[in-house]
Amino acid sequence: MLWLRRSFIAGFFVVVPLFISVAAFIWVFGVVDGLTTPLYDRVIGRRIPGLGTLTTAAAIVLVGAFARNVIGRRVLQRGETWLLKVPGFRTIYAPVKQLIAAFSPDNASGFKRVVMVEDAKRGFVLGFLTREFTIDRGNGPEALLAVYVPTNHLYLGDIMIVEPAHATFPEISVEDGIRIFLTGGMALPTRLRI
Repeated sequence: MLWLRRSFIAGFFVVVPLFISVAAFIWVFGVVDGLTTPLYDRVIGRRIPGLGTLTTAAAIVLVGAFARNVIGRRVLQRGETWLLKVPGFRTIYAPVKQLIAAFSPDNASGFKRVVMVEDAKRGFVLGFLTREFTIDRGNGPEALLAVYVPTNHLYLGDIMIVEPAHATFPEISVEDGIRIFLTGGMALPTRLRI
């Protein structure tokens, strides 16, 4: 029974984010395609399959370019602040955005580096550096690292707080680190440089 419950929970956390991502992707393309197809039919005079999909892709690129602009970034931040005040919206939007932002190479608060930590119980553990911070226990500030160690794909994991002396940084990019976790370690190079 315990195995069944754990398997169900693990499967749930794999399937639900995947389903939400695919459903959101299909929904966005469907909405844009539904809005643009009648317009294109009138302007061009005939239906061209895929034109709505091209429009959606172009719209996403334009929003991305706008978001990278200083003015666009401010406008989007202001709009996001207003949307987060809507009841229920914050509950869904904030965690999804944080999860997606963690994998974005442009995000300063995402995974910064791949870290290898030697753990007394588990041996060497591979994870991602998420935060460097200090703690003061009365003897002055002590530097610590927060390392996210995925335990089931990338959605579930543990946070390890370690001293910098116990962490090493192999020459593995964050993208390659993600690939290593998704393949269960099969993408790990045969030789690591630290």
